[in-house]
Formats: sequence, structure tokens, C-alpha cells
Amino acid sequence: MKVIKEIAAMQDVADYFRCVGKKIGFVPTMGFLHKGHTSLIDKAKEENDIVVVSIFVNPTQFLPGEDFEKYPRDFLKDYFACEKAGVDYIFHPSAEEMYPPKNKTRISVSDISDTLEGKARPNHFTGVATVVAKLFNIVKPNSAYFGQKDAQQAVVIKQMAEDLNYDLKVSICPTVREDNGLAMSSRNSYLSDSEKTEASAIYKALVEGKKMITDKKASDANAIIGKIGEVLKSNSKNLTIEFIEITDNSELKKIYDLASYNGEVLISLAAKIGNTRLIDNILFTK
Repeated sequence: MKVIKEIAAMQDVADYFRCVGKKIGFVPTMGFLHKGHTSLIDKAKEENDIVVVSIFVNPTQFLPGEDFEKYPRDFLKDYFACEKAGVDYIFHPSAEEMYPPKNKTRISVSDISDTLEGKARPNHFTGVATVVAKLFNIVKPNSAYFGQKDAQQAVVIKQMAEDLNYDLKVSICPTVREDNGLAMSSRNSYLSDSEKTEASAIYKALVEGKKMITDKKASDANAIIGKIGEVLKSNSKNLTIEFIEITDNSELKKIYDLASYNGEVLISLAAKIGNTRLIDNILFTK
């Protein structure tokens, strides 16, 4: 396994493997890897000849006052995790390499970037779309792998890749969870054991919302959202709800009446426990 820090060097490697007919699988990450990341690596290995993992904490997707400076970082741990998982290359650039002084271009995916997380974190998805577009141009993958846990990010990236005519497949892989249902996330490292237990209420609440819809116990979105909130509050005293929304999974448009809707349903939720902001979702077809 090799570590590459320069864009030109990564592009040269990608060009070589493309030239000799090898398929490149790419897993973009911000590091502090966990089983969710390694599940993406496993899928990339299964479907490709060469696997590249990027480790880059992208400054442009953090808002002022967010946790960019304290975001968990442990490159040595990540290195050994990648080596154990059978990764071929780690792309680990600096912020200066990715965003030199003359860099002026940003990519914005309209509408779907402005709701849910985008409403709570303005310009977050501009940072995400820009860095992922740059990484696609650098790594030149045949396939790229993302987790369903970041549902809106997945929708934004798929739209961006389609609109900009990237010749690659964007694969969205299932969320990996702790035994108690908590979605695996690098930010879980901020939580105490008791906070992790309380945070498990998030998935319980999402499952209850799904059950209400699939069992046809309710069709009004507001009633279902209210029930999800009740489950959260009854299972956790310290969770503060930021938003709960029920949307489709392509344009992220709100669904108001579940009785008249057929298709993929996405229930998204953001909440805070202490100073830690957590997101999760559940996706199913009705």
C-alpha cells in the first residue's frame, strides 16, 4: 500500500491503471475510519482491481464555529486500518494542495442542497460537491462508494456526477450500526458511553416512523413526525431535535400524505446530544 500526497502523482497512478484496463474503486473519507468505512472498502475491493481511499478533512464543508479544528484525526490508525482492509493507495493531500491560493471555483447543486441539512448548514453541500468533484478528477475512479448514513450527501453527489457527466458509477451502501442501532460515525468519538446509549433512541424513533407508514397506522406526515419526536423524547432526556422530515429520495421533496404516495420514502433526522450533532435516516420503498 502506498500513500500519495500530491495531486499530479495520484493522477499519474490513475492514468496508468486506466490505461492498462484496471478498474479503480474509490472511497472518499475524512479519516478516523470505522466499520462503516471498511464496509465501503470491502465493496470497492469486491467490484474493482485497485482501491483508493482518500483521507482529507475538507475545510470548505465546515461552517464557521463548527468542529473543523477538533474533528477527530488519527492518520496512523487509519493507515493500518486501510492496510488491513487491502487498500492499494491512500490519497492524503494537504488543504494547500487541494485549495491553492488562486482557487476560485465552487460547485453548487441547487434545490436539493438547500433543504434538510442544507437548511441547517448553509453552503455545506457546496463544500461537499466541490471537494468530491475535485477528487473524482484526481482519482479518476470507475466506481465511488458512499454510505447511506449521509443520505442527502448521497443524493447531492449522484446529481452532481450525473449533471457533470462523470464517467463513473456512484454506489450508495447500507448504513453500518453499533449493536444498539446507533449509526457509526467518526463524531461518535465525542460521545460518552451514557450519551451513546441515549443516542440509540434516534434509530428506534426512525424505525417507529417507518412502522407507522408500512403498517398504515398513519398517513399524515405531521402525525408521523410527531410520533418520532415522542419516541425520541421518551427514550432520551438530553437529545435536542433539530429537524425530522419525510421526503422522497431523489429530489428530497416533502411528502405530506403517505396514503397517496408510492415510491422511496426517506425519513431524515438531526439531533444534538450535548455539543455533538448527529444525523441519521431510514430509507424504504412504499
